[in-house]
Amino acid sequence: MQIHHHIDRFPTLQHAIVTSGTFDGVHIGHQQILQRLKQLARQHQGETVVITFWPHPRIVLEQPVQLLSTLEEKADLLKQNGVDHLVVIPFTKEFAQMSPEDFVQKIYIEAIGTKKLVIGYDHHFGKNRAGNFDYLHERLGQYPFTIEEISRQDIDNIGVSSTKIRTSLLTGEITTAHQYLGRAYSFTGEVVHGNKIGRTLGFPTANIHVKEHYKLIPAEGIYAVYIQLATHTYQGMLYIGTRPTIENTLQQRIEVNIFDFEEDIYGKTATIVLFDYIRGDLKLDGLDALKKQLQEDRAATRALFASAKRDGLLKTS
Repeated sequence: MQIHHHIDRFPTLQHAIVTSGTFDGVHIGHQQILQRLKQLARQHQGETVVITFWPHPRIVLEQPVQLLSTLEEKADLLKQNGVDHLVVIPFTKEFAQMSPEDFVQKIYIEAIGTKKLVIGYDHHFGKNRAGNFDYLHERLGQYPFTIEEISRQDIDNIGVSSTKIRTSLLTGEITTAHQYLGRAYSFTGEVVHGNKIGRTLGFPTANIHVKEHYKLIPAEGIYAVYIQLATHTYQGMLYIGTRPTIENTLQQRIEVNIFDFEEDIYGKTATIVLFDYIRGDLKLDGLDALKKQLQEDRAATRALFASAKRDGLLKTS
């Protein structure tokens, strides 16, 4: 996949099959659009083009946002889905004022040379999100491209959306989030020094610092997770919370206890892949009670992995 950060340098394609949007999370609804894009490209000996925007519009417009994917994660997911070209347009407050008419003319027509535009049922573009499928359909005769709308993708009669996935992650409904994403949710950070209390309890943890402030961190509590370090994957349990048993602070911590692992990984990059939600955060009566609870959590986590292995669902390194 080629990544283009300068739209004015985009190459001339014989038959550009195009879609655009934020594609946060590249969930199963997005994947349906991408599959159709590839199908059309094969039919017309064309190439697929995804146009996205960075930073996310809500970040630029100073609106609250928690994103499912960083730009790097999004690009990797699009590559995995077989996209030929990713165009990253810098989103600014000035760009947000571009009318739908100018957007179509300057982006779709002049810059990309679109031959076929495929968009989702709820896609909007241009100032005040005034552009959509109906806007394009009414003016179709004016454009040198055809359009196609992808209908609503449902699971159990519930429309899939990035918003619903975010809500699932923030309420501990991990299975639902994974079902909608079509994969397990993950986040990446640097292993940093903590105060090493976990080590005194027999549960040494790697403290994870996620530098992207906008990246969604799931609900507080304990999780069964995979930990990806370089080329190896390990099992473990993750804690997200403010450690109410240990300290009076509202600072959220992300700590992972890696099973059967004793290496020094400070400064290394770790990717945490959620497997299942164990429980919510608790304030316990002292360190002894905390140690007992962690022992129960570890047993529950190992039992989940063992059950998955029996069912043939266990991920291998």
